[in-house]
Amino acid sequence: MNSTTGRLTVIATPIGNLDDLSPRARAELLAADRILCEDTRRTGRLMAHIGVKKPLLSLHEHNERRRVDQVLEALLAGEHLALVSDAGTPLLSDPGFLVVRAASTAGLPITTVPGPSAALAALVVSGLPPLPYTFVGFPPAKPGKRRRFFERYREFDHTLILFESPHRIVRSLRDAHEVLGDRRIAVARELTKLHEETLRGRISDVVDLLAAKERVKGELVVVVGSAEVGDLEPRNPRSDSDG
Repeated sequence: MNSTTGRLTVIATPIGNLDDLSPRARAELLAADRILCEDTRRTGRLMAHIGVKKPLLSLHEHNERRRVDQVLEALLAGEHLALVSDAGTPLLSDPGFLVVRAASTAGLPITTVPGPSAALAALVVSGLPPLPYTFVGFPPAKPGKRRRFFERYREFDHTLILFESPHRIVRSLRDAHEVLGDRRIAVARELTKLHEETLRGRISDVVDLLAAKERVKGELVVVVGSAEVGDLEPRNPRSDSDG
């Protein structure tokens, strides 16, 4: 810590394979006075993997608003704070926006170390048009709100990228099918991990594959083609899997 104004560094961390942490990200974590993290246990495992020990301060959806003043005080006192999420790039369906906005409004220095992003990783392996794309985060959990969520994007000519939980993926895709039609999609599971898998095909076909599983496991990213994509691939769904 020093007597000048501090700095907030937003750092992307691995989405699965811990070796994806960049040398620069490790250096910034090593240089930070404290690390703001979504889950101190998960970030603690990453820090142990890279051999770095730093004070961790939890920053998650339930306490971020309360943390803002504390973070600003630390930055004004000269601390260098690193902001990470459990995996990937912070702020994208993860905490951190309120802190970054407050630091920006206060005119405090904000830098970033870019890196892994589950949304972009899924997009580039989806086989669907990469541009334009729209990232829409998690659909609502309740069916009615979820269908209205998909209705907002029905007329988009963009490729859509969304996150979904394993226990809701089948119901969510059925709602997407009902609202958007039987579009081409890719569902990427466990990206960069041992059992990485990408299912590609029509929504109806992929839903059948997922519904037939005893249990769907892992982190899921869904990439949905626009209505204009058409028949770019054979009808039968395909899977790329290392597990």
